[in-house]
Amino acid sequence: MKTEPRFDTYIESKAEFAKPILHYVREVVHAACPDCEEAMKWSAPAFMYKGKILASMAAFKAHAAFGFWQSGQVTDAGDKQMSAMGQFGRLTSVDDLPPRAELEALVKKAMGLVDEGVKPVRAKHEKPPLTVPQDMRAALDANPAAAATFDGFPPSAQRDYVEWVTGAKRYETRSSRLAQSIEWLAEGKRRHWKYENC
Repeated sequence: MKTEPRFDTYIESKAEFAKPILHYVREVVHAACPDCEEAMKWSAPAFMYKGKILASMAAFKAHAAFGFWQSGQVTDAGDKQMSAMGQFGRLTSVDDLPPRAELEALVKKAMGLVDEGVKPVRAKHEKPPLTVPQDMRAALDANPAAAATFDGFPPSAQRDYVEWVTGAKRYETRSSRLAQSIEWLAEGKRRHWKYENC
């Protein structure tokens, strides 16, 4: 068993309710995956298998959490996943976890995904459709060169300008940014043109 001393420090620093949960998860993961190694990732205990994150655990003020890196590919988390980090919801006792045999089977399933080279599936966060504010559209229409550049940009480059202009908190700042945007666009420049050749 390849252990990490910082796991012990982490577990002992947590609330009393969390310690048995964290000890139990650690024991189950090592029993199901003797080749796993412990590592601290993002200041929380993680279990590594063949150089990949297999699972992680954490404890907070009122709950603990345990989850697989492959998340939904290992277990159908449903609504519980939305309530806390991990796939088992907010853990307040060992009884909140599946039975030991089931949990060990899930660890083995996660190992199988690593062995097969399966990459984690992550939800894509779609950005809302781009809306060009009226004052910006009017300024673009008044400068054909700027409008042609802006309209020829991909949506991401257009969004850079729109978000910069609309992100201003004061009217004066917004006006200044709008004028600067039109000037740069008329010259055919992207919003972050200064950094493109770095």
